[in-house]
Amino acid sequence: MHNEKSELRTRLLAQRRALTPGAREEAARALASHAGELAGPGTTVAAYVSVGGEPGTRPLLDALRARGVRVLLPVLLADNDLDWAEYAGPEALAPAGRGLLEPVGGRLGPEAVTGAELVLLPGLAVDRAGVRLGRGGGSYDRVLARLERAGVRPLLAVLLYDHELLAQVPAEPHDLPVDVALTPSGLHRLG
Repeated sequence: MHNEKSELRTRLLAQRRALTPGAREEAARALASHAGELAGPGTTVAAYVSVGGEPGTRPLLDALRARGVRVLLPVLLADNDLDWAEYAGPEALAPAGRGLLEPVGGRLGPEAVTGAELVLLPGLAVDRAGVRLGRGGGSYDRVLARLERAGVRPLLAVLLYDHELLAQVPAEPHDLPVDVALTPSGLHRLG
């Protein structure tokens, strides 16, 4: 199972690296155009700032904020767990370790994610059953476990490029399915 996931990650990361800057920008704008399908005014969304070849989230974060959505962004802790802070716009992001951008505002604690109605998850692929392939760092597995322990079930959405919607992703017993994939072409219900 581990080798199968590792080989798939390697292939998908290579495909992302092959995307032109123009294709990445176009995909980011397309993702942002679907903000209205994700959340409305007064809701809370736990999101993230994309890095490297990930589908770009910056236009989406700003589109959500413009709609009156409260956006929480992760702050990576030393043990790879995630704290959260409110997104106050691009000027309130600062460089952090591992090439990440993090919000500079006050920390809300790791449990803040349990108040979100929607959690946007990074990933490399998802299948039609909702099995998500992450990067393998475990930070978001902790987030999903925290949500489960708290007894809350926000909508879980993974942001991907269209070609990363796969027929099947290798699954392990601890993998929790996601509900939706958001790609440049739109919202895809899973499961």
